[in-house]
Formats: sequence, structure tokens, C-alpha cells
Amino acid sequence: MPILDKHMLEFVSRSPEQTRRIGMRLGALLQAGDVICLQGNLGAGKTTFTQGIAQGWGSLDSVSSPTFIIVNQYRRADGDSIFHLDTYRLDSTGEAEQLDLDSYLNEGALIIEWPERLGDLIPKENLWINLEHVAEEHRQMNFHARGERYDEMLNNIRDSMFGGK
Repeated sequence: MPILDKHMLEFVSRSPEQTRRIGMRLGALLQAGDVICLQGNLGAGKTTFTQGIAQGWGSLDSVSSPTFIIVNQYRRADGDSIFHLDTYRLDSTGEAEQLDLDSYLNEGALIIEWPERLGDLIPKENLWINLEHVAEEHRQMNFHARGERYDEMLNNIRDSMFGGK
């Protein structure tokens, strides 16, 4: 097995600001129909990362965790939208099905916190990012590309962060 896997990218963010900047790099690549899955425990940095994604994408709106309202919509000056879902409080697959993910994907990109709660409802092709709290401000970030579009995104992130593939 090769040490480097073209479908994965792993590194440690050393501060909330760095986590946000990494999100900004991803946000600059985001297109309608993209699915970004953010997995991690409470306090792992999912919302901080999403703030960076929205900023890099060009959002006019401030980003907050949609834990109690399930979904936030962020808009850009050109009218495009991204949708930020937090499925932490969903109790059943039936509740998850009522979210109608396809309707969001038809209107913009989708960022999902706690994606594991949606099971098979998540599109098979996505960018799955696991965030893990490893020290006071350090977060282990593991990116897993699932599909050609997301391999391309990872390559662009590698290029912008490390200067090569």
C-alpha cells in the first residue's frame, strides 16, 4: 500500500485561524451540487471550518452552527447559495429523509455536520472530512475524496497549500 493516497489528505491545523484558512481554500473551489461532509466530536472545529468555507466561497452572511434549526443558508452577491446542515439532533432516518437533500443540491452546495447520522441518504460522491481535537488548539484533519470531482478538489487544495500534488 502506498504511503501517499491520491484520495486522501491528512494534516494538523495548529489554530482556529489556520482551520478557517484551510476552509477558505476549499470554499474557493465549491460549486453547486458539491457535498462536503464534516465528521468530528463536539468542539472539533466543524463550524470554524465551515466559517472558512463560506468566507472563501464569498458568502455575504455570517456563519453559525445550525444545531437547533438544522439548516442555514448562506448567500453570495451573485445569488448562489450554500446550505449548512447540522444533523446532530435528528432522531431517526425518517427525520433525515424529510430533509430532502436533493432539493438543496439542486440549489447550491451542501455542507453537512454529523453526516454519519444520514447513512445512505448522503450522495456516494462527496468530500468527507474528519476533524479530531488533538490538543488545545490543534485539530487533525483527514480529507477523503469520494469521486473524481472531489479528487480534483483535493489536488487543488494540495497545490495551494503545499505547491504540488
